[in-house]
Amino acid sequence: QVQLVESGGGLVQPGGSLRLSCVASGFTFSSKDMKWYRQAPGEERELVATITRTYGSTNYADSVKGRFTISRDNAKNTVYLQMNSLKPDDTAVYYCNTFVYGRGYWGQGTQVTVSS
Repeated sequence: QVQLVESGGGLVQPGGSLRLSCVASGFTFSSKDMKWYRQAPGEERELVATITRTYGSTNYADSVKGRFTISRDNAKNTVYLQMNSLKPDDTAVYYCNTFVYGRGYWGQGTQVTVSS
């Protein structure tokens, strides 16, 4: 079955960095676009970054452009989100996501807290 397992979250001071990982299984990872979303308390889930399956093209929400970088390692079935210059507004649970056979799948999420 399809599984997505995120890790790498934690507590970081403003201006700090974190790298999130999402290990995928149960499908052909290299054939799927992968996405990172986040959801802050009381807010809607927000698309943060996308990386395509074919050329690894990337797209970002305006709020994270220039600070976050999404990447993938198809040999390890893993997608990453490098987050630099973190701000308190980046505090949220971060989820990876993909679609397999027309159905969306989510990991359990990893908490990122940016606070001094």
